Amino acid sequence: MQLIKEFKEFAVKGNMIDMAIGIIIGAAFNKVIDVLVKKVFLPPLSLLTNGVNFHDKRIILKDAVMDASGNTITDEVAIGYGALGEVVLDFLIIGFTVFIVVKFMNRLKNKAQDSKDTSVATPKDIELLSNLNELMEEQNKLLRANRKMD
Repeated sequence: MQLIKEFKEFAVKGNMIDMAIGIIIGAAFNKVIDVLVKKVFLPPLSLLTNGVNFHDKRIILKDAVMDASGNTITDEVAIGYGALGEVVLDFLIIGFTVFIVVKFMNRLKNKAQDSKDTSVATPKDIELLSNLNELMEEQNKLLRANRKMD
């Protein structure tokens, strides 16, 4: 029963919903990046290299063995460095895109937390903390002034 109660608390707090949304958006984002790499970036790169298809680039360690009728007896053993290159390019694009998004979100967050910036609504907790900070500074000035008079 405790496990069910904890699960309900977990689900109600929104953690599970946030994770689900992140996973769904991540899956859709992966499709976009896949198309971007395969259909936008790799074709011009292939054109620059006289039509080389990078996905098919590999180092063959052992050729496939065929019988007289053309059936494969043993498969080819190869290192697919072209596919690795595509995946690395995917990773770099995803990493750079996430970096730009996080940088943009941090800029918005910092702008929202600046209580003196009136162009963005400051969250109530930041506003209250800012007011508290100003009151404490004012109190400290009064205390210093009283000490100097003593």
